Amino acid sequence: MNSAGIAQRFPLAEQDEAGWDAVMEVNVKGVYLCSKQALARMPGGGSIVHIASGVALIGVRNRAAYTASKGAIVSLTRNMALDYAPRGIRVNCICPGFARTGLTQAIFADPERRAKIEAMHPLGRMGEPEDVARAVLFLLSDDASWITGIALPVDGGFSAGHQHDV
Repeated sequence: MNSAGIAQRFPLAEQDEAGWDAVMEVNVKGVYLCSKQALARMPGGGSIVHIASGVALIGVRNRAAYTASKGAIVSLTRNMALDYAPRGIRVNCICPGFARTGLTQAIFADPERRAKIEAMHPLGRMGEPEDVARAVLFLLSDDASWITGIALPVDGGFSAGHQHDV
């Protein structure tokens, strides 16, 4: 399972090149390097799960580099699923929404902002790490033996649609 990420909050025209490169280096190259090492150790098949983000599927304002990097992970997932299925390796991707992580500490710490974002989730709450972990465990398990190449939103319904700015 590949899970690492950094984010910067800028629209494209305001994003500096060094920041763009840093986001791509951690978010995309990190998945590439981890996957490459994992594949070398999976001669008899297996399962890889990447962690992208819900923004890879729907986008949000002011996150050009982050959204592009997580979209790249979704595309890489599909490509790897095709390339490695003949070796019995399944490759899938989880696209979490607003879950409690280092990237969302500020949201969880601000009651007003947290309430606004929770209201944007049909299930009425933001996620906990366990919500995402359960989906990862499912995709890694034999219960998902006929699933490969998907980008699964795990986001309390956030990607189903909303009308407010994040």
